[in-house]
Amino acid sequence: MAAKSNLRNMALSLTLVCLVCSGLLGVVYVMTAEPIRKAEEAKVAASIARVLPSFEAQPEQESISVDGLDYTYYKVPGAGYAIISTVGGFGGPLSLMVGIDEGGLIVNTVVLSHSETPGLGAKCATELSFIDQFKGWDPAAKRLVVRKDGGDVDAITASTITSRAYTKAIANAVDVYSKLTENE
Repeated sequence: MAAKSNLRNMALSLTLVCLVCSGLLGVVYVMTAEPIRKAEEAKVAASIARVLPSFEAQPEQESISVDGLDYTYYKVPGAGYAIISTVGGFGGPLSLMVGIDEGGLIVNTVVLSHSETPGLGAKCATELSFIDQFKGWDPAAKRLVVRKDGGDVDAITASTITSRAYTKAIANAVDVYSKLTENE
């Protein structure tokens, strides 16, 4: 015998379906939380290894607030700092890890995440001529501003907004480094 179609039965059926789906989502979350956390840790460790010279010490994660913004950074004794800097790009947030050695020179940069336009702004993560110009960059000697705006950074062709955002993220990381080392 089929259940009678009325508001009460429909509400009970919908409630039951929602409870089952919620339970399944909870189980999937519990099962995937640890692998996702480990993958994120591995991604961060690989990024630190790419932005700083080889090191033996264990990176120490800390955070700091500079100009009202919170930054996460990793201090690596004997190698420098790996600073995560996020700014607004053309398509959304652009997050970089910037490696700065103990002398204040930029060692390397790595894009952690972005929402830039494929084929244009997304080149900020792959175009080596753009990325490599920051290796060994001395912020005290060169301006971290794109050439179009009077600085020393060569922008990605047809992606000036993304290039400005990338450069701003590095400049913010340099500010964080300055704040971290001003009392040393």
